Amino acid sequence: MLKRLSRHPRVLSGVGSLMAAYLKLVYRTNRFVIEPEHAHAQVETDLPVIVAMWHGQHFMVPFAKPSHWPAKVMISRSADGEVNAVAASKFGLGLIRASGGKNARQIRKRGGMRGFIEALRALKDGYSIAMTADVPKGPSRLAGEGIIQLAKHSGRPILPVAVATSRSIELNTWDRASINLPFGKGAIAVGDLVWVPNDVEDNDLETFRVKVEEGLNAVTTNAYRLVGRSDG
Repeated sequence: MLKRLSRHPRVLSGVGSLMAAYLKLVYRTNRFVIEPEHAHAQVETDLPVIVAMWHGQHFMVPFAKPSHWPAKVMISRSADGEVNAVAASKFGLGLIRASGGKNARQIRKRGGMRGFIEALRALKDGYSIAMTADVPKGPSRLAGEGIIQLAKHSGRPILPVAVATSRSIELNTWDRASINLPFGKGAIAVGDLVWVPNDVEDNDLETFRVKVEEGLNAVTTNAYRLVGRSDG
């Protein structure tokens, strides 16, 4: 019964609202810097973009977006995803309820193809798309091919982004989730755009997958460096 109750829509909505309020507290009580300093202005001419982030490091990423950038976020249809979706909606983000998978069965089950098509349409309409680059449930910080295919077919670049705080709780989960804490320093690190040519053969996508993975690892390391910590 407790398990059923924990998945009740009203419970999930309440938890999501509390999460959003908590994350706003974290953002307001940390002294944030962004690197490079003029990252938003540099990206502005290439909007919309596909914002790439790692699972477990994604909670504060909504605060990396300027308020005037229209954006949607891709979130799984799981119970945890429902909590994240409620929180994201509180930040003014549009929702695409889907996630990727390691095989065709997982992709179908998680609504991956439908989400892919919806993301293509949103990018065409001028929305930036935020999504985790690694596939649930692991291995963590290994970029999947889905985000590369989206960049190829949309013609929009991938932007690696990471956010870190000087104080956090590290969970022993598959995604090495970091729960950011208030009253410290925060950093937003933005990487170089990764463009995937629309005529690249599928056999050559690995080159770009590695570029995204290396870009995300670099900005994650940099974000932690900026708050005086090492990643992990």
